[in-house]
Amino acid sequence: MRGVYLFLSGVLVAVVTQFAIAQSQNQGVVRMNHVGISSSNLEETISYYTETLGFPEAFRVANDQGEVALVYVQVSTNSFLELQRSNEQRPPGISHFGIVVEDMDDAIEMWRGRGLEVEDPRVSGTKAVLSNIYDANGIRMELLELPAGSAHAQATARWRSQSAAAWR
Repeated sequence: MRGVYLFLSGVLVAVVTQFAIAQSQNQGVVRMNHVGISSSNLEETISYYTETLGFPEAFRVANDQGEVALVYVQVSTNSFLELQRSNEQRPPGISHFGIVVEDMDDAIEMWRGRGLEVEDPRVSGTKAVLSNIYDANGIRMELLELPAGSAHAQATARWRSQSAAAWR
């Protein structure tokens, strides 16, 4: 039951954030991309979202030791749940949400110009360009610029291809 509440909370965050983006003056902010969920039992959480709820696994990212660091589950064409293990810095529950931006440098400049602390960009293991902003409550908003070779872009292309094939 806790998983259902986490999922519904994530959906609510996504809907509210997507609406806020649509109504904002934030040029270059494209869409909500994902909700990050930390779990004390990653395998059980993956099973719940893929087998019980039926969302397909989009991709996995391994750490330097070859262990699963995070798993993306695809909810729709370009909406995901990012599942990862909880730890001391990241307790179980919703850890963050991700917003796609057209140009990371422009987005960082815009928000720094408004007085926000925005982390310098970096390239992730998924080949996405990432940065972070924390709100007044400490909630992390992850900014993503998704080059064509990123795991996110590849998963979106596969979904679109499979959807198109289903309509033929």
